[in-house]
Amino acid sequence: MPAGGGATAASVMPAAGTAQGQAWVRLPGGAFLMGTDDAEGFAEDGEGPVREVRVSAFRIAPTAVTNAQFRDFVRATGYITEAEQVGFSFVFYLQVGPDLRRSARQVSRELPWWLPVEGACWQRPAGPGSWVHDRPDHPVVHISWNDAAAYCAWAGARLPTEAEWEYAARGGLSQCRYPWGDDFEPGGERRCNTWQGTFPNAPAEGWSPGTVPAASGPANGFGLHHMAGNAWEWCADWFSADYHRATASVDPLQDKPTGRRSMRSGSFLCHASYCNRYRVAARGANTPGSSASNGGFRVAAGLE
Repeated sequence: MPAGGGATAASVMPAAGTAQGQAWVRLPGGAFLMGTDDAEGFAEDGEGPVREVRVSAFRIAPTAVTNAQFRDFVRATGYITEAEQVGFSFVFYLQVGPDLRRSARQVSRELPWWLPVEGACWQRPAGPGSWVHDRPDHPVVHISWNDAAAYCAWAGARLPTEAEWEYAARGGLSQCRYPWGDDFEPGGERRCNTWQGTFPNAPAEGWSPGTVPAASGPANGFGLHHMAGNAWEWCADWFSADYHRATASVDPLQDKPTGRRSMRSGSFLCHASYCNRYRVAARGANTPGSSASNGGFRVAAGLE
C-alpha cells in the first residue's frame, strides 16, 4: 500500500548538473512511518521507535554512483580519495588471493575477515592486481564519507538524509521489512545481493563475495535499485542511537557531530546469521574517513 503521504509513481529525468549522464528519480515527499519496532532489529542502532516523519519533495539517483561516474569526477578534478592518500583500505579476506591473506594482518580478532590491504582503493577494489575497467557499471567502493561529499560538490548534488533514504527505499510501501515487501525471497526469488552460504567462510556454490552492477536486479516501487545489499550507502546525517527521539519529525537531520556518519542498505557481506542490516529500517555507521570494499554512496538533490 502507499506510504502515509500517498506517494505517487516516480519519474526519471536527466540531470542538469556537472555529472553527465546522471538520471534522477523525482519523489513527491510526504508523510511515512519511519523506523521499526521489530524484534529482529538492533536496539543499539536506534532503529526505533516507529514514528511518522514528513519529508519534502526531492530527487534521488536510481542507482549508487558507479565506477564510471566516479572516474569522470576524478578525471575532471584530479581528486585523490582518502584511501589513496593513506595507501590502504579494508578488503574482505575472500576477495584477495591466498598469498595476500597470509601476509596481511587482521583488523581484530572480532572482525578477522577484514584485511587492511595496501594499494586497495576505488580503482583497485581488491588491492594490487585488481582493476575497475571490467566493472564500470558496478557501484564505486572504498569511498569515505568525505570522498562522497567531494563528489557531490562537483556534481551539484548532495547525500540523502536518513529520512529521505528510508522514504525512497520503501518505494511506497508502509512498514515492510524490505524494499519489495516482508518476504525476503518471495516465491523463491532472490531480490538483493547479500551473502549466500555460511558467513564468513563458506560462500554458496556459484556465488562469490563482491558487488554486482548498480542497475541490476528488480527495482523497488520508485524505480530504485539495490536499496538493500550490494554496497553500503553514506547518508548526510551524523549517526546517533537517539536519532528517532532527538530529531524533528519534518525533514529530520542529525547535524550534531558524533564522530560517525550514518550508512544505509547493508552490503554483499550482510547475512541473517550475523548482520541483517539490509532491512529498510536498519542503520549502520562509520567514521567519515573510513573506507572498505563494501562501501559506496548514492546522490540526492532538491527539486529544481
